[in-house]
Amino acid sequence: QVQLVESGGGFVQAGGSLRLSCAASGMISDINAMGWYRQAPGKQRELVATITMGGTTNYADSVKGRFTISRDKAENTVYLQMNSLKPEDTAVYYCKSELGTFTWARRDYWGQGTQVTVSS
Repeated sequence: QVQLVESGGGFVQAGGSLRLSCAASGMISDINAMGWYRQAPGKQRELVATITMGGTTNYADSVKGRFTISRDKAENTVYLQMNSLKPEDTAVYYCKSELGTFTWARRDYWGQGTQVTVSS
């Protein structure tokens, strides 16, 4: 099966930085896109940033200029560099990948989530 394993969350003071990583593994035949979403307590899950394997990126307005998404195609890994963090960035961050396997057509897969907490 497919697994998305996230790492890099933690606790940081406002203005600090964190880097999240998400590695996809399993019987993957192709990956169309990977991205990061977040969910704060009492709120809906929202898009943070996405990147296609061709390199096209998309960011939520709230993180533009502060967050950078990148990918390593060879390693099926996506990164999220988060700078100038704010308390409102506090959330569980989820990795998502739109990918196909050797037995299934493309669909979305989600990671287990990693907590990011920014103190004021």
